[in-house]
Amino acid sequence: MGNCISISLQFDAIFSNCFQSTVAQATYVHNLKENLKALEKASEELTDVKNGLVRRVKIAEEEDQMTCLETVQRWISRADAMEIEAQELLQRGSQESISLCLWGCCSKNYKSSYKYGKRVLRKLAEVTDLKGEGVFEVVAERGPIALVVEVPDEPTVGMEPIFDLVWTNLNEEDVRIMGLYGMGGVGKTTLLRKINNNFLNLQNEYHVIWVVVSKDQTIENIQNSIGEEIRLSSREDTWKNKTCQQKSKDIFNVLNKKKFILLLDDIWERIDLVKVGIPLRNTQNGSKLVFTTRSKDVCSRMSVDKQVEVKCLSWEESWKLFQEKVGKEALSVHPDILHLAKQVAKECGGLPLALTTIGRAMACKRTPQEWRYAIQILKNSASSFSGMGDEVFPLLKFSYDYLSSEKVRSCFLYCALFPEDWEIRRDELIYKWMCEGFLDECSDFESFQGQGYTIIGSLLYACLLEEVGETSVKMHDVIRDMALWIACGCEKADHTFLVKTNVELKEPMIERWNEAKRVSLMKNCIQSLSGSPTCPNLSTLFLQKNQLLQVSGSIFEFIPKLTVLDLSENRSLTHLPTGISKLVSLQYLNLASTEIKKLPRELKNLKMLKYLNLEYLANLNVIPEGVISSFSRLQVLKMFCCGITKMFVMFQEEDSVECGSELLVQELESLKHIINLGVSIKYVTALDRLLTSQMLLDSTQSLFLHFESTLQFLNLSTLLRMKRLENLHLFECSRLEELKIDWEWKRREECSSHVPSPPQCPTNHLFPSLCEVSVYFSPNLKELTGLAFAPNLQLLLVSDCPALEEIIRLEKLGDAPEELIKVSGCEELKKLPVGSTVTKVRPDLKIRGRESWWNELEWEDETTRDAFLPCFDAYAIYM
Repeated sequence: MGNCISISLQFDAIFSNCFQSTVAQATYVHNLKENLKALEKASEELTDVKNGLVRRVKIAEEEDQMTCLETVQRWISRADAMEIEAQELLQRGSQESISLCLWGCCSKNYKSSYKYGKRVLRKLAEVTDLKGEGVFEVVAERGPIALVVEVPDEPTVGMEPIFDLVWTNLNEEDVRIMGLYGMGGVGKTTLLRKINNNFLNLQNEYHVIWVVVSKDQTIENIQNSIGEEIRLSSREDTWKNKTCQQKSKDIFNVLNKKKFILLLDDIWERIDLVKVGIPLRNTQNGSKLVFTTRSKDVCSRMSVDKQVEVKCLSWEESWKLFQEKVGKEALSVHPDILHLAKQVAKECGGLPLALTTIGRAMACKRTPQEWRYAIQILKNSASSFSGMGDEVFPLLKFSYDYLSSEKVRSCFLYCALFPEDWEIRRDELIYKWMCEGFLDECSDFESFQGQGYTIIGSLLYACLLEEVGETSVKMHDVIRDMALWIACGCEKADHTFLVKTNVELKEPMIERWNEAKRVSLMKNCIQSLSGSPTCPNLSTLFLQKNQLLQVSGSIFEFIPKLTVLDLSENRSLTHLPTGISKLVSLQYLNLASTEIKKLPRELKNLKMLKYLNLEYLANLNVIPEGVISSFSRLQVLKMFCCGITKMFVMFQEEDSVECGSELLVQELESLKHIINLGVSIKYVTALDRLLTSQMLLDSTQSLFLHFESTLQFLNLSTLLRMKRLENLHLFECSRLEELKIDWEWKRREECSSHVPSPPQCPTNHLFPSLCEVSVYFSPNLKELTGLAFAPNLQLLLVSDCPALEEIIRLEKLGDAPEELIKVSGCEELKKLPVGSTVTKVRPDLKIRGRESWWNELEWEDETTRDAFLPCFDAYAIYM
């Protein structure tokens, strides 16, 4: 009985297990459709989780320069594999579903459906588990900081020499801060990129940090850029919300432990390195700073150890770059194009930005006609050329916008009135600015000159003007085109310029004056001015260097605001119309180097006149009485080499004053505001009267002495009170034998209580400003000993002085104070042999061959040059 019970229990257990197994197997088949739907949904959810992770990783890698975590990468790989496996199962789902029968409770191929159902259920569990593991708070981390990150660059042309120079200087131990300055578009950023990428090729310990600063720079923006480069911004999300002082401390703590090169591109003003947190001056590990700027002044304010000017390319380099941008095919398609292409390239003035822009625009031009038209456009209206008005000029205009004031901006635009490559004399530019109202009113010459030179300096430092020696400046061609683009109304500028210079105009385009504020028709072929234009806004009129024969009086009838009128160097102009008296607002009148023989008495009406230039009016022997003295506001009067032709008194008009006479000096004494005077003197009485007026002595800058038969000795001691005398010219002084200094007279002058004493100056600066002396047609002149004490003399010209034996006669220096002899270099003085062409006057004299110097002067033609060359017996140039 017991055995029967035992067998029964075992059978029940076996039956129960078999039943459960059968039920489970049946479940795989019965729930197949439901499990397939669950698997499909779980697979889609897994894909969504995976795609979300991939997006997060991509953002971290691309935007934050981070690296995906290995655990995340492994999970993504598993998810990819799981997706494939799930899809394979799901693809069989429709086939297996067809085999089901009895409302899904059984299958026509039960064994196959059972195995398939079992796999689906297991895969569903795996997908569900894997999806649950795909929750990651952090998906990426920052890798080690790269010492150098390559920045985008392109091949350069012609920059190798400047790069080699900068790289050499950068490697010098004592160079900690270097500034690269130059005009916009010249290649400063390109050069800085080459410096950055060059560190990729070196085995070094420098961490190179690249930061673009730009015009709207702030301390905080610079800190944020540096913080990103050195991984400060990733350490905590709140770093960018810290104060500048806190950020400065963080940056300092990181950089103070590094050897770094900080490259700052395009800075516009001084950056306080301490406020930023840069420990450059406090570290001894060789860290350095290199920056680019358009302003030389910024280099000074940044206390650089080395500043390097990035200049425009030479012609050879410019042509090479231009050819590269245009392409060989365009240049070789027609034989005339190569020559025309060189003309186009020259219009770019060596500026890489212009060469690149114009070169690309011309790459599709295949006919000479298109190239000729391009030259015409670039010469007459560069802003309308493709790429110039919308790419080049707006970029260059940032320098204009960043000038310190509207006054400085107006002064800059004014320079565009002069022709291309024109060397603008600083003093003449300042005089025009003064009369245009750009400078503040002042009563002394130093303040007035200081204002002008400060503005010119700011334009030079901004690389908007170029220096030409010590006396002149010029505008780069492309900068000038940009200035005209602004002045002619590129945006909201209230300037209207009409500028047609050096284009061989024969007509003055008077019909276009009515809307213009400033008109410049310099260096053309205009012969006549006639008509009665109505120009309510015209304030500036440049007509110098034309071929004017006549000027109609009616031309000035309706130009009430004309302030500046320049008619100089119209060498055939002999008459000035009385109608000029209508210009009641005129402050600047330049008639220099014309053939005008007579000034109209109506000139008295120009009560506002501040500047009058009558230089080199050789035939203007007389001036109507009271004209000069009527200019009560006059500050600058230039009459150097005026009225020097021979004139017989019997032809002198009534109520007139002879140029160079005592009566003229008497009229000069009424000019109470005069600060700059150039005067010609013909009579000893006139010179004596001039020497008694301290006002005239203080203002005299140029002195022309023309004593035909009255002066045997010129005592330079009498000129010592002319502290601003720069130019001394002796012409046809037929009895003059020597220039000397009477030391006893000088001592009497210094001790006299009733005679003004000479200006106080160092003993070796008796003539501190005298820089040019000329002596012509003085047959009895034997020596020029007094010039030994003009330490700043730059040019000495002697012509038609056959008796001249010595420039300096040593024995005549015996009365000079001992300390003066020691500093004048007298022991090195050498005699001038009769007939020689050069002489050594002092040890600091730099001799230049007469022919080479003479050829550098501007001549109308070679015949004229060669005719004048033999006239000079001796000359010397001081450097």
